[in-house]
Amino acid sequence: MKRFLIAFFVLLLWTDHLGAADRIRIGYSSISGAYTPIWVAHDAGYFAKEGLQDDIILIPSGTQLAQVTVAGEIDIGSMNGSSAIAAALQGFDLKIIGNSGNKMVFSLYVRPEFKTVESIKGKKIGITRFGSAPDISIRYALKKYNINPEKDLTLIQLGFMATVAAGLQGGSIEGGVVSPPTQFAVEKAGFKELISITDMDFAFPNPALVAVGSIIKTRPDVINRFMRAYTRGVHRARTDREFTVGVQAEYSGIADRTVAEETYDLTQPGMPQVPYPVVSALQTLLDFMSKDLPEAKDADARRFVDDRFVRELDDSGFIAALPDRNHS
Repeated sequence: MKRFLIAFFVLLLWTDHLGAADRIRIGYSSISGAYTPIWVAHDAGYFAKEGLQDDIILIPSGTQLAQVTVAGEIDIGSMNGSSAIAAALQGFDLKIIGNSGNKMVFSLYVRPEFKTVESIKGKKIGITRFGSAPDISIRYALKKYNINPEKDLTLIQLGFMATVAAGLQGGSIEGGVVSPPTQFAVEKAGFKELISITDMDFAFPNPALVAVGSIIKTRPDVINRFMRAYTRGVHRARTDREFTVGVQAEYSGIADRTVAEETYDLTQPGMPQVPYPVVSALQTLLDFMSKDLPEAKDADARRFVDDRFVRELDDSGFIAALPDRNHS
């Protein structure tokens, strides 16, 4: 009997091990509609369906997320492309394996007394962090108006999108660079959109899906299963408005249903059906970064990309076969 019990428990442990899900830690760098596919894939159970135990972790800084991804504390990071490329230019083996969006979705909101872009000269404009997507966005936009952010105004690092909104409401800044859903919240609070960077169609990988080369080499099956779940999340987000609005409201802490719906309607068109990294957008980024990083000047964007996992799903017909309003 004793031998039988030992054998039984050994068998139980062995079969439990066989059925155990592979853990995957997924980091994202902002509470923004751009990260919706991750939230949807988690809440819809798509990661679990692929045998993955997914831990989705908010690390509200692209730079910090790149650092912990390089350190192996995160398996896949979803962050602005500039943070990923900056780390790769420093010699770290980071690869962009997918993309959630291919343009900047931000706006500059100001107090209502500021009527023109010229009127913000000498004022304080809030961003999250230097080198972040909001920082790059506003510098790109201001250049179109011949305004030098280094001389004509002051960019203030406030760390988080919510802190930018709080700075506007508290009066410590005159303007702030925000994205959905924060931009709708500040609009309802009485602030006005002065510049829509979204409408400028600034090609930019934001956010990009990033993994360390060693994980791609040693755990390709896990990366492949992640991408299967993620593309299902993209598809569900694109085709199921009701479900996705609820998910965005949950993760963003949106109490106002109208704000959640506006967030969906603005961000949904920017979600690519097939989440390929777009080399041309990466090259635009490198050209922009070359002003401050000499290493970016002659860099070939293709060296930072590994799109094999998306390509396999695309070529196999997996993505095309996903039905409208996929609830499975």
